Amino acid sequence: MDKKNALRAGALAAGTTLMMLLMSSPALAVTRDDGDDPGPGLSVIETLGLYVVAPLGLFLIITAAVLVLDKSTIRHTKPKTKAEIQTQA
Repeated sequence: MDKKNALRAGALAAGTTLMMLLMSSPALAVTRDDGDDPGPGLSVIETLGLYVVAPLGLFLIITAAVLVLDKSTIRHTKPKTKAEIQTQA
């Protein structure tokens, strides 16, 4: 990539990031929105279960299903001996 394209890509990325930062609402807003009704918070165990254990479990289930249902075979070719190479030539 030449210098002009790199400069253009950098300017586009910087402009996009700046616009997203300017347009986003503050993360720590003090006033509540209309209709905002937060539920009870999650405990540490619930949070770990939801965001760590559940994705790992899903990953393991999908991996096991792929390994069990895989029908492909591994094909190994034997290296040719010198005698086989000479008879083919």
